[in-house]
Amino acid sequence: MISTVIKSITLSLLFMLVSGCTSYGVITNAKQNSKAKPVNDNYAIKSVIQNKPQGKIAFVLAFSGGGTRAAALAYGVLKELEETRLDDGQPLLNEVDIISAVSGGAFTAAYYGLNGKKTFKNFRDKILLQDIESELISAVINPLRWFSETGRTQLAIDYYSKHLFADKRFADLNKPGSPLILINASDLSNGVRFSFVQEYFDFICSDINKMPIGKAVAASTAVPVLFNPVILKNHQPCNNHIKTQLQAAKNFAIGNEELTQVLAGLEQYGGDYPYLHLVDGGITDNLGLRAVYEAIELAGGPKAFLKAVNKNQTEHIVTISVDASTKSGGSGINLSNKVPTTLQTVNAITDIQIHRYNRATNELFKDSMRKWSEQLSTENNQVKPHFIQLNFTQLESDHHRQTFNQIPTSLELTEDQIDLLISAGQRLLRENPNFQNLMQKLRAN
Repeated sequence: MISTVIKSITLSLLFMLVSGCTSYGVITNAKQNSKAKPVNDNYAIKSVIQNKPQGKIAFVLAFSGGGTRAAALAYGVLKELEETRLDDGQPLLNEVDIISAVSGGAFTAAYYGLNGKKTFKNFRDKILLQDIESELISAVINPLRWFSETGRTQLAIDYYSKHLFADKRFADLNKPGSPLILINASDLSNGVRFSFVQEYFDFICSDINKMPIGKAVAASTAVPVLFNPVILKNHQPCNNHIKTQLQAAKNFAIGNEELTQVLAGLEQYGGDYPYLHLVDGGITDNLGLRAVYEAIELAGGPKAFLKAVNKNQTEHIVTISVDASTKSGGSGINLSNKVPTTLQTVNAITDIQIHRYNRATNELFKDSMRKWSEQLSTENNQVKPHFIQLNFTQLESDHHRQTFNQIPTSLELTEDQIDLLISAGQRLLRENPNFQNLMQKLRAN
């Protein structure tokens, strides 16, 4: 195993080596055509959630970025939801409708979407304990790759696709009873968050079904500078009615600055915009919450959204936000006059940005859930909102908080660190007062 010091030196050398080299993204997204399957046969929000059994809970999980740290914490929450039983003996995890994930959290979400309950048998060993970072570095430093036109991100795509996701495509996620998996990235050109579902692929006249899962996860985790963007081809123009839908959304968003800005970015895809350059989803939303907010609001609000996805009998709307971000300065660079490594610098800048933006996102989502519950409530059915936030600040002592703050944003952690994170995810959920309140209400009903 390559040591952390050697890795830092190796990466610094690689940056100098490849920064002046031109590389090209491999285009794999197919163009829609008149004979293509209807959108409901593709991996779309409406088609996936409609295939889930009708329930009385509209249930969203949101997994943040943060490398393997985020993946392990999210897995701990999944594990606790699987072990939490409702009065009928069914796992609470069965009620989840949407898992929206960013960066490190995308590994857990995508794997669960593909493997379901098998995740609890092999995810820890097959994904979390793998030294993904060393594997990628070994591939990059291979002299045979130095002068290739294929960038280092393509190496990550190939590795993720083959070794983590068994070469599965988005069509493989479209299964009855499974939650919608929203993998989110950021378009480097216009700052728009881009989700890997058919609704977003309609903007670029493309079919998502054959898109490799590994490519979406690589896009969501492509930290700028460390990785090249993932490139998608914009196949506009086409006749898929997206302009009509966009105009309807614009009319609904009048007066909402947040949504108006999002739609202005999406509208650019209809112009002279031949390629998308997708990078780390944490740039536009490190919590994975804004993807859900935009899906609901741009559908015309919660009533229109729930009607479209056949969730008309909702009594509770539940969101569990799993935030694996650490406190700025947790890397310890302030304890020495040694110049920080490139990785430490990128991580510190990212932490500062993430913490500032996360606060605004949490407030937006908390206020929206209160508003949605009021809009959905009737005289005979008062819909109850439950916004459950999980993060390291909720740990019981300064010692525990400091321990987790020292775990790096990396794709290689020790077995002890991984087991600590899994246990923390379970404990944070189980002991959360808002979660306990939710379970009391569900069991009382």
